[in-house]
Order: sequence, then structure tokens, then C-alpha cells
Amino acid sequence: MKEKIRINKYLSASGVMSRREADRFIMSGRISVNGEKAVEGMKVNGDDEIRIDGVLLEKNPDSEKKVVLAYYKKRGIITSTVDQGKENNNIIDAINYPVRVFPIGRLDKESEGLILLTNDGSMVNRLLKPGKGIEKEYEVSLDKDISDTDIKKMARGGIELVPGRRNKPFKIIRIDNCHLRFILTEGINQEIRRVVYYFGYNVMKLKRIRFKNITLGELKPGHYRELTKEEIRVLLNDKR
Repeated sequence: MKEKIRINKYLSASGVMSRREADRFIMSGRISVNGEKAVEGMKVNGDDEIRIDGVLLEKNPDSEKKVVLAYYKKRGIITSTVDQGKENNNIIDAINYPVRVFPIGRLDKESEGLILLTNDGSMVNRLLKPGKGIEKEYEVSLDKDISDTDIKKMARGGIELVPGRRNKPFKIIRIDNCHLRFILTEGINQEIRRVVYYFGYNVMKLKRIRFKNITLGELKPGHYRELTKEEIRVLLNDKR
């Protein structure tokens, strides 16, 4: 008998969905185990019959080749594995990869640029672990010229962007009067947009160009490439 683990962890490790999405699916009654509705916290393994919206989950997802993709997300695409209905604009539909993959982290709907996707749930958990401190770099266009004083204030951090949590200091590199490059290591939702707005500016365009050692490079909007073994090795190495 194989060891059983919590169902949300099993689905995440199987590359089906994130733990958070699994919890939402369970709460809405969309997952069943051996013919019964799944409940939060229940434990499963590969011997169980697991269905999502009535579709049987493959028994041995770990036998699938592990892949990591670098993808140029277009503006307007939602970083979610959940069907968006008539809009048909979630990232899974957009990338249309032949193997089931899901995103490593998020990039909001109005932003564009680099996002990584994989079918290896353990990799996602490893890279998104709190305190990991992985650098993510963005090119940002503002609605007006910005002063050096405001750039220094922004970079100091310490702003309460969400209740009870202040952001950490980060790097800002000026490109020209209203174009900046941000290098962050946190995962606060829409941190750049919130910080910029706090100082009286608005983001006109935001593009992620790097995730640790992986860069956007020559990728065109809507296109992807598979990472090399060496790129993955460096990506997973704890040393930045």
C-alpha cells in the first residue's frame, strides 16, 4: 500500500493544479475520490480513483516526463488553470501545450512577459516557498516623469501594501524619465503597481523580463520554449 498524503498536496505534486485551487475545487464539490465527494484534509494515493469534474485522473502522473517552460504571457491573459468560459483567456488555453502544465507563481492580467510553467508540482512548491528570495525583474513604464527622490523612497520598502505586512527594500534602475527596471524578491500581489500608486504614479506597462536565471530573451508574445537541463539545475540551486 502506497503512503497516503493530503489530497491537495497530491494534486499539486501531480501537476494538475495548485494546492489553493485544489482546496477551492474540493469546497465546490468538483472532486470525488472512489465515488464519494472529496473533503478538505482527506488523504489519497495513486491507488485511489480521483475524478475532477467527472474526469478520471491518471493513476501514475509521476511517470510523465517533467518539463519546465518559459512562456511570454500576453497582456489580458489570466494566470489561472481554471476555465474562464466564453473569454477563453486563461494561461493553459493560451499556451496550448500538449502536456498538462501549470504556472509557477502569477503575473496579473494587465501585465505581460516571462512566466514559467511546469508539470512538476514539487518544483512549484520548492520555488515558491516563503523566504526563498528569488529575484524577479520587471520593466515598468509610468504615466509621468519620476524624480530621483521618489525612486529612492520607493526602493526603501517598508510600505504596508497589505494589512499587517510591509514590503522589503528592492532595487530600482532608471532607464529614462518615466521608464524603470524593478528587481524584487517578494511575492506580494501586484507589489509594483501598489508601490507606484502609493507615490502618486500609475503603471502604463509592466513586463517581467527575468525569473532568477531565466530571461525573456528573444521570446515573442504568446510563444514558449522548454528550459534546458542546465537552466533547470541553476534554477533549482538554492544559491542565487
